Amino acid sequence: MPSQSFTRNLSNQTASSLLTLAVSPGKVIRGCGVLQSAAVEISRWGTRPLLVVGNSTVTMAQKSLQPMLAQENLVTAVKSYGADCCEASLQGLRTAAQEHQADVVIGFGGGKALDTAKLVAHQLRLPVVTIPTSAATCAAWTALSNVYSETGAFLYDVALSNCPDLLILDYDLIQTAPQHTLVAGIGDAIAKWYEASVSSGNSQQTLIIAAVQQARVLRDILLQKSGTALKAPGGEVWQEVVDATVLLAGVIGGLGGAQCRTVAAHAVHNGLTHIPGHGSIHGEKVAYGILVQLRLEEMLQNNQLAASARQQLLKFYADIGLPRNLDDLGLGNITLKELQTAGEISLAPQSDIHRLPFKVSIENLMAAMVSTTAPTDSREVINRVSTRGMNEEVLE
Repeated sequence: MPSQSFTRNLSNQTASSLLTLAVSPGKVIRGCGVLQSAAVEISRWGTRPLLVVGNSTVTMAQKSLQPMLAQENLVTAVKSYGADCCEASLQGLRTAAQEHQADVVIGFGGGKALDTAKLVAHQLRLPVVTIPTSAATCAAWTALSNVYSETGAFLYDVALSNCPDLLILDYDLIQTAPQHTLVAGIGDAIAKWYEASVSSGNSQQTLIIAAVQQARVLRDILLQKSGTALKAPGGEVWQEVVDATVLLAGVIGGLGGAQCRTVAAHAVHNGLTHIPGHGSIHGEKVAYGILVQLRLEEMLQNNQLAASARQQLLKFYADIGLPRNLDDLGLGNITLKELQTAGEISLAPQSDIHRLPFKVSIENLMAAMVSTTAPTDSREVINRVSTRGMNEEVLE
């Protein structure tokens, strides 16, 4: 129990002097077939779960997870978040939780299902359990939720008070997801190094230094092991890569906080979600966004390390199937007006792209977005993009 003097000193501190970090879930359970024991673990947090799922995982949840929960006498309501993690979905789920008298929220699905579950639990001050069904993001770990429009356009993110109370990572369950989801998770996770090493600046804070070094380790693991992992789903190396994308990627944001999160790669992702017809998933857009960020560093700073890193990633992406340009994202026919819209949203005043140590104009960003596979520093791209007609298509 804290001493009275400690409690008194703590209460006298100002809010600005208190540094809080949501580093990790309360408990992480991982392994093959661990979903079988999920009900026992969840019952320690509540007896009336609201199970938040996506439309694609409703049947899986009803057939596999809900019966397990019933065996532990848990009374479960299953609700899909619907079109997206949007305001309407959040309102509907809060109402459903209150009507069900839920005392714990379970997120079961991909990143958006988990983000929705975390945010609903945060708003209702309930414990939350995350059970990822793919390794496409680190959403199962983090104290952060992204909110989108009903059409899937990124709007804002919400910093949560804590990481999930319980995370259950079942490799057998993850293996049932399409392989491209893990590939996307690799793209999302490897961005940690390229963004955290920039957003951390010259910080000498111990935990930020540790987070950046972990991001470097994460990058190296993914560069070295991803190819082997994708050839042997379910194997030991595959499990290590899943751990890297779902768990270690989350550790970095937890340790480093806002200073070790997103820069241009995620900002570009956010902008692209506002383009009608975008069909790629989160990690694929982020992976492309890394190339855009490196291209900006190369073009505007003559950064040869960035140029080398971009060429290294282009080869890596080709090997594992990550998008290298707009065409790979299914946006080969994007018009200049649409490209400008994506760029303007990426450059919004509150955007994390401004963590870059240099200013980026809309012309700079658009030029970088259409030259991610350029073999050298092709500065003439800037002039080509800025002078083309507004209705012309921009092709790499």
